[in-house]
Amino acid sequence: MGLPATSLRRATPADAAAVADIAEAAYFPYLERMGGLRPGPMDTDYASALSSGDVEAWVAVADAAVVGFLLLVPEEDGLLLDNVAVRPSHHGRGTGRLLLSHAELRAQALGLARIRLYTHVTMVENQQLYARLGYVETHRATERGLTRVFLAKHL
Repeated sequence: MGLPATSLRRATPADAAAVADIAEAAYFPYLERMGGLRPGPMDTDYASALSSGDVEAWVAVADAAVVGFLLLVPEEDGLLLDNVAVRPSHHGRGTGRLLLSHAELRAQALGLARIRLYTHVTMVENQQLYARLGYVETHRATERGLTRVFLAKHL
């Protein structure tokens, strides 16, 4: 018997608690690497984000449970992939790739030819995944004490 199928749907404000829980679980392993600094997604107000018209939010659902999410922000020259996270118990099942592929489809549907994102310098696994998917590092910068790696993918 295989893994349950994962589907995507638009997130609603009712998903805020599940999304916050996924962010906490997904980013928790990085706390030690980051010297105790909390990654921003751990403290995002997801109730506001999911009810805001500024963010396009999607959730991945498997077996009727939210197992991942994607936050996208349309910009003038592209799409900002503001956050993507998957519940650790669902790592390795293709959920992250499904969400990232959906980001590309959304960018194309909006007539945008580029996706950009950033991640913390210590999140090397994420950087490796993004590189495998065609993202290229554009620069690094330190903001609010966090050294970030900025990446972009032209579609």
